Amino acid sequence: MKNAKWIAGSVAGLLLTSLPLLAADSTTRFYARSGSKMRMEGTSNIHDWQVESPLIGGWMEVGPGFPTEPGQAATPGKMEVRAEPFVMVRSLKSLEKDGKPYSDKMDEVMYEHLKAADDPHARIIYRLTEMVLKEAAKGKDDPYAFDTKGDLVVAGVTNQISMPVNVLPMGDKKLKITGTVTVKMTDFKVEPPAPAIAMGMIKTGDAVKLIFEWIVAPRTPAATK
Repeated sequence: MKNAKWIAGSVAGLLLTSLPLLAADSTTRFYARSGSKMRMEGTSNIHDWQVESPLIGGWMEVGPGFPTEPGQAATPGKMEVRAEPFVMVRSLKSLEKDGKPYSDKMDEVMYEHLKAADDPHARIIYRLTEMVLKEAAKGKDDPYAFDTKGDLVVAGVTNQISMPVNVLPMGDKKLKITGTVTVKMTDFKVEPPAPAIAMGMIKTGDAVKLIFEWIVAPRTPAATK
């Protein structure tokens, strides 16, 4: 009888300890890849402006049912997803409309207002808290449409934002994630820059549009010798 109880207890213990492993095995972790970019667009009393970073870092973890292959069947509803992409502030550069560099002076003013010199504020960070599939892809070349919520951290200030996001599986579990959202600088305690120039002062608008394309994929196992 004692042996039977010991065996039963051991089996129960093994089952309990294996639950976290099963949960971990059911998720897929993605990491940032090249080809990503984030763009910020705003206005001023002289002309519209834009800055862009060719780098988005971070990671994303998805649970069962998340579409990772083109045309995969997916049921609308809340998905098991975690993500934390980020952009280094100093990777942002001002551009002309044709993509040519615009102004080093504007870049320095932007870095100052975003507190890029302070290590805790050197990154713009987004922490995804909710992702709901609204519409599955209509075909293998079409994206999946999501509604999302998350915490955006800029210059050390955190605000919750909501935005529509599209996820396009590109094959081999590589994903292109795109979205657009408009925020106000003052909501993050960032004073809209007003640099003085020879002709007077440039006054920038408070609203800024953020546009991003984030490419992610699982890490490939290291080749064994």
